[in-house]
Amino acid sequence: MTSDAPAAGAAARPDLNAPSLRRRMACWLYEGMLMFGVVFIAGYLFSALTQQRHALEGRHALQAFLFVVFGIYFTWFWHKGQTLAQKTWHIRVVDTAGNPIGQARALVRYVLSWLWLLPPLALSWVLGAQGGETAVLLIGWVLVYALLSRLHVQRQFPHDALAGTRLVHYAPPPQQKKPRKQRQP
Repeated sequence: MTSDAPAAGAAARPDLNAPSLRRRMACWLYEGMLMFGVVFIAGYLFSALTQQRHALEGRHALQAFLFVVFGIYFTWFWHKGQTLAQKTWHIRVVDTAGNPIGQARALVRYVLSWLWLLPPLALSWVLGAQGGETAVLLIGWVLVYALLSRLHVQRQFPHDALAGTRLVHYAPPPQQKKPRKQRQP
């Protein structure tokens, strides 16, 4: 019986190795597609509540509202361990020791995760860059930011290192099949 106890405990804890960069970026892109739905619903709610008649009317208020909605979304799911995209790609957010993170740490991770987007957006604003130029700056920065994880000892993104979190591979335990009920004649 004692030999089964460590195996059961090991199955409950995630593998603390970082998933491959390719898998994390695929999860990141999938998360972006899922966020389209969140933006759509939140934008509709905002426009209905504020009786917005023009898309540019109240644009900054809408951006602030979306920032809060995203914060709630990510903080909630990271506190629970993983978003839908992370569940699909078998990735989990844990602290540096491999334990689940609390809501405060999830919120810190959310704020720091804006390092993916804010530097190129700020630079494009300073330079007065237009749509195509901003897209080039954004894509270039995302590539550089993703590759920065290769320099980290545990292959973590900079915002994870700063927040005291890490992305790890997490395969859910296999579900046992329930026996089928016999049909009685």
